[in-house]
Amino acid sequence: MHFGYSDRCLGHDPGRRHPESPDRLRAIREGLKREHSVEYVDAEPIDLDTVRSIHDPEYVDELQEFCASGGGEWDPDTVVGEGTWEAIRTSAGLARWAAERAMDGANGRETPFSIGRPPGHHAVEDDAMGFCFVNNVGIAAQTALDHGAEGVAILDWDVHHGNGTQDVFYDRGDVFVVSIHEDGIYPGTGESDETGTGAGAGTTLNVPMPPGAGDAAYALALEELVRPAVSGMDPDCLLISAGFDAHRHDPISRMRVSTEGYGWLASLARSIAEDVDAGMGYVLEGGYGLDVLAEAVTKVNEVCSGYEPVEPEDDPSDQVRSRIDAIATSHQAIGPD
Repeated sequence: MHFGYSDRCLGHDPGRRHPESPDRLRAIREGLKREHSVEYVDAEPIDLDTVRSIHDPEYVDELQEFCASGGGEWDPDTVVGEGTWEAIRTSAGLARWAAERAMDGANGRETPFSIGRPPGHHAVEDDAMGFCFVNNVGIAAQTALDHGAEGVAILDWDVHHGNGTQDVFYDRGDVFVVSIHEDGIYPGTGESDETGTGAGAGTTLNVPMPPGAGDAAYALALEELVRPAVSGMDPDCLLISAGFDAHRHDPISRMRVSTEGYGWLASLARSIAEDVDAGMGYVLEGGYGLDVLAEAVTKVNEVCSGYEPVEPEDDPSDQVRSRIDAIATSHQAIGPD
């Protein structure tokens, strides 16, 4: 597997006690040392015109000026330091690289995984929030479209709702956004009735999961909701907004996904991409338990390198089944064109 990585992403340091620390990337790199199939690729930092392709130009200018002034707290969670601006541009550039390689890889080449930071899926069109400044997976989706994709699907399995990605593409019909997340936590969005508007009606699919949902619940959502929805859109590229903070040992999560479970999700995602002959790529989002973050990313690499993960043995709860059935019924009535 090829990983997009740059030491420039270590330059963003929001503070010693901040969970989104440079140690996240160091832990992933350390965990991947045991793997023989890993290659690292650097990428050019993104240019501002590309950032403006999905973000409000006034916001982009304000963010650049804020970083140049020395930064500080954009909000209590989202902190700018001396190396933040270069890390932001590099993280987005790595996501762009992943999309370019995914588009080249529709014929069976290796799956790219961008492990840049800061993450991006909370960055809305005109604001930073939730540790995020530029919507990296949004940049990746726009890159795929610019490289000839007629449609792109984004699957976000971070424990938090990908509100920024939803915001950027909510009224567009060329990007299908799926978010599977814990119900009732930050940022307080992502209800199942948020399905898109205008040209984007039916191209947003939110799956808010009850606390405690684990491997079987997530697998059911991919099979019963994501697979038919992606098949209906028939995109040329599938991007995984890959947060690993739904892990059962993540310090900020109440969810119960296991390391092996992430392997199973990666296997299902690959199968979904193969169903529609789509290129596929990963863009790192959250995950704050350093050991389990490294383990989960390593497991995804193993699956992409041929490892067959173990299917979950437990059954989803009746609450999960009922919720997924209801979402399937309501979304089928709308459906993307």
